[in-house]
Amino acid sequence: MTDTASDLVAARRLDGNAAASTLAELFAVDLTEARSRCASCGSTAMLGAHHLYADAPALVLRCPSCTGVVLRFAAQRGRLVLDLSGAQLLVVPVPDDYADNGADDEADNEADDEADDEADEAPPAE
Repeated sequence: MTDTASDLVAARRLDGNAAASTLAELFAVDLTEARSRCASCGSTAMLGAHHLYADAPALVLRCPSCTGVVLRFAAQRGRLVLDLSGAQLLVVPVPDDYADNGADDEADNEADDEADDEADEAPPAE
């Protein structure tokens, strides 16, 4: 690639963190801290470290190591389209309060049962 072409590409490129608000349309968690493994070169990086090209019909995230396309995202004709074919793996961190096992659900159910018992024992409202 010539220096001029390289400069043009660099001028279009944004930090992957700029994709956060657009990807929030599809995902309920912040994906900038998600780690992906590039299908082209095998390197792993946070999506926020990828190179974003947002001036195409689709949002395009490229690997920071080899510039291979890792993710494409677009809103087309009333649909959200996500292409992860350039990612071998995507690991998404979830918030601490995310219930990933039944333990939190049991505690919530016990609290609900106690509240129901208290409501049953309360005198009727006048």
